[in-house]
Amino acid sequence: MTSSPSATERLADAVGAGLPSAIADLCDLVRIPSVSWAAFDPANVRRSAEAVVELVNDLGVFESVRISQAKIGSTENFGQPAILATRAARNGRPTIVLYAHHDVQPPGKDEDWESPPFEPTVRGDRLYGRGAADDKAGVMAHIAAIRALVEAEGPDFDLGLVLFFEGEEEFGSRSFKNFLLQHREELSADVIVVADSDNWNVDTPALTVALRGNVTFRLTVRTLDHASHSGMFGGAAPDAMLAMIRLLATLHDESGSVAVEGLTSTAGETPAYPESQLREEAALLDGVAPIGAGDILSRLWYQPAITVTGIDAPSVANASNTLLPAVSVRISARIAPGQSAASAFEALEKHVRAAAPFGAVVEIDDIDRGDPFLVDTSGWAVAEAKDAMLQAWGVEPVETGIGGSIPFISDLVELFPQTQVLVTGVEDPDSRAHSPNESLHLGVFRRAILTEAVLLSKLNARG
Repeated sequence: MTSSPSATERLADAVGAGLPSAIADLCDLVRIPSVSWAAFDPANVRRSAEAVVELVNDLGVFESVRISQAKIGSTENFGQPAILATRAARNGRPTIVLYAHHDVQPPGKDEDWESPPFEPTVRGDRLYGRGAADDKAGVMAHIAAIRALVEAEGPDFDLGLVLFFEGEEEFGSRSFKNFLLQHREELSADVIVVADSDNWNVDTPALTVALRGNVTFRLTVRTLDHASHSGMFGGAAPDAMLAMIRLLATLHDESGSVAVEGLTSTAGETPAYPESQLREEAALLDGVAPIGAGDILSRLWYQPAITVTGIDAPSVANASNTLLPAVSVRISARIAPGQSAASAFEALEKHVRAAAPFGAVVEIDDIDRGDPFLVDTSGWAVAEAKDAMLQAWGVEPVETGIGGSIPFISDLVELFPQTQVLVTGVEDPDSRAHSPNESLHLGVFRRAILTEAVLLSKLNARG
C-alpha cells in the first residue's frame, strides 16, 4: 500500500519543521563520550542511555520505556545498558522494531581530528563528531521519524512500535543474544529496521542486502623467555617481531588476496563501481594500487578480507637494541556471506598455527565471531521500504552489500525467523565511521528521517 502524496507531503513538512530540534538533540548525544570498550568509563554509556530515555519519554507514545542489561554469555558479568521501549499493536496492525546503538568507537588521537571528537561541529553540510553518524544519528532518525508521524497523523496510531537502542555494538554486542532471550516476547515483531548501514551516495538511498561476517582475535607470537641483546644474539636467535612479520605475510598472496585455505567467497551481482571511485572513497594515495582480484565490489561484499588492526610492540621512540620475546597483534577478518564464522575461525586458527616460523609459540585469545547475512528481498516489507525511500529521496534505491559487519543480525534471524529484517542507514561513503573526522551529511539525515516516517505511516495503514 502506497501513502498518498498528501500524506507524504504532511510528513515531509513535519520532518522539515522538526529537523533543527533533531540536530540539536543529536549534538547533545554526541557530546557524551559513550565508548563501550572495556578500557573506557562505563558511566558515560549509562549517561548516554539515560539521555536517550529522556528523549523517548518525551515522545509520549510508549507504554513502557526502560533501561535494561543482560548477562554476557554464561558469565555473571552484565553488558552495557540498552534502551527498550514498547507500544502494543492495535486493530490488526503490524509491529515494527526500530534498532540503533548509542555507544561509539574510541576517538583515537585528538590531533587527527579537525575539531574535537566529542564537540559536534557543523562545517558546510556535514556534522562532525564521534557518533554523529555511527550510530547516534540512527537513534535520532528513529526518534525524529516518530515525532514526524505524531505531528502529521496524531499520537493515537495503531502500529505496534518497539525501540531497541543497544549500548555495546561497537564492543562486539557481547550480551546481545541474552538480551534477545531476556526480552523475546517484547521484541517479537513483523519487521525489524536496523539503522546502522550506508547509502550509495548523498543523493541515492540504499537498502543493504548482504553483510560480511567477522572473526577477530588477539594473536601472540613468542620466541624467547626474555628480551636479549640484538647485537649479541641477533642473527641466530629469532625474535618475536621477525616471526610475527613472517607469519602475517602468509595471510595474503602477492596480489593482496586472502591466502587462507578454508576461507570462502560467494557470488553476487554488483553495480558499476570504477577504480576511481574506490580511490576517492577509500582515500588511496597516488601510486598505491588496489589489492585483490575480481570486480571491486565483489572484493568488498562477497570475498573475505584480513586486516591487522593493532599491534603491541615498543614504539620507535622507545625502541632499544633488543630481540623482542613476544609480540601481539589484533586480527580482524571479514567473512563472505555463505560461510559461518565458526568455520572461518577454524580455518584461520589452523593456518596461523601451521604457518608459525622457527617453531614459534602461537597463542590465540580474546575471540569474537559474527556470522554474515543475506537479506530475503522477496518479502512485503522490502517493497514497502523501497517505496518509502523513493518517496523520500525522489530516486530509486540501490540494493547494496556492505563490506563491514553487523554480527548480531544473525542472532535476530535465528531467534525471530519469521520477522523481516531491513538494514538501512544514515551514513554515506564520506561519513568515515570509526575514523577521525566522522561526519553526518545533514541532507542524508533529513531524507533518512522522512523515509522512516513514510514507512511508519504505510505500516500503520496496513491492515
